[in-house]
Amino acid sequence: MTSATEIVLPGVVEPEGLEIRHRPVPAPGPGQALVRVEATGVSFAEQQMRRGRYYDQPAYPFVPGYDLVGTVAGTGPGVDPALAGRRVAALTKVGGWTTHAVLDAADLVPVPDGVRAADAETVVVNGITAWQMLHRHARVRAGQTVLVLGANGGVGSTLVQLARLAGARVIGTASSRHHDALRAAGVIPVDYRGDVTAQVRAVAPDGVDAVFDHVGGAGIVASWKLLRRGGALVSYGTASTRDDTGNRQLPVLKLLGRLYLWNLLPNGRRASFYNVWGGRALNRKRFQARLGADLTAVLEAMAAGRLAAQVAAELPLTRAAEALRLAESGTVAGKIVLTP
Repeated sequence: MTSATEIVLPGVVEPEGLEIRHRPVPAPGPGQALVRVEATGVSFAEQQMRRGRYYDQPAYPFVPGYDLVGTVAGTGPGVDPALAGRRVAALTKVGGWTTHAVLDAADLVPVPDGVRAADAETVVVNGITAWQMLHRHARVRAGQTVLVLGANGGVGSTLVQLARLAGARVIGTASSRHHDALRAAGVIPVDYRGDVTAQVRAVAPDGVDAVFDHVGGAGIVASWKLLRRGGALVSYGTASTRDDTGNRQLPVLKLLGRLYLWNLLPNGRRASFYNVWGGRALNRKRFQARLGADLTAVLEAMAAGRLAAQVAAELPLTRAAEALRLAESGTVAGKIVLTP
């Protein structure tokens, strides 16, 4: 274990502009653990980051990678040495596209035995996001009807499964090529290229109980109008502005303002913006406890066979450019996994 390999995003570049770098394997400090990465993934965040469009991305150059799964290879002072050899998952925001990562031991979540690293990887950031939006924000109950935009995507494909496990009826938007797979998963498919509102109203004339919207932009208004009284809109991205130019914070700030104003209306509906990092700055221990509990619930559902991994493709870490290009093509369902 003499060197680590990592993928570097040097600036605003095309996927082929990613750089492969080698450096000494880092040593864990106090409270930290060294994780030998077995799987990391391509999220929508990396698509925004390479364009300089992610809300709070670090300065270039940096190593992308929103999450990872791996085995603890060493521990620093103050960390239980018994953690070594355990397979764990972690949310990183950046730094996951590497063979070796040093992380705070308190941020590591155990992965159940019998779950493949690549399968577990598909439900780290995607699983936490889906679980918390469904249960902590929308508080979906059995018998309700929900609408999931991008139901074939990384978050969407996990969200529809968790919603079905919760006893909800699920309507999901996707291109027609993915409709058979959605039907097989018990989802009522809607073609996002058509009149989504009309298609949803044909299934749920009175509206839906929850909408999960990663698109943002002007289309968020249609999502809000599809709610029945007592319904919840959970917005968690601004995918529609991925290729825009200008201030990268502005789309999010405009969206937050719109959601805030909607919550002032006396119509029995509510709107929220989901940020997986919400509350971390205010109370890190509470954030870690909640994240650990929620990710554990998702991973245990996978270990029990109730939640299927949606792996769109597995590629070596050194083919990250190809993986990112594939993710941006919009032709795959699920999450693309990089395997160092």
